[in-house]
Amino acid sequence: MLDQSGAGEVGDPVFTTWNVEDRDGLYCGIWRSTPGRWRISYDEWEYCRILSGRSVIHGSDGSRLAVGPGDSFVLRPGFTGEWEVVETTVKEYVVRV
Repeated sequence: MLDQSGAGEVGDPVFTTWNVEDRDGLYCGIWRSTPGRWRISYDEWEYCRILSGRSVIHGSDGSRLAVGPGDSFVLRPGFTGEWEVVETTVKEYVVRV
């Protein structure tokens, strides 16, 4: 488990990560963040499933994806934008580097 304070652009989000798997470029686990908004840039593939809370992923291209409990999505290499946690969010994730 890793706790760290976020250097968010808006608010002061706190991130907590529970890694279940960390091997050969594959990372799986559960992540939680308190409200805030920060820049994101992906070099890897990430599959996410929201367990609780509400977030909005804002793409640099103007796209907007609002997600909540039960929603699943993939962030692909090259994606840039901002992640906004509106309500403390918990997600399952699988990352492939």
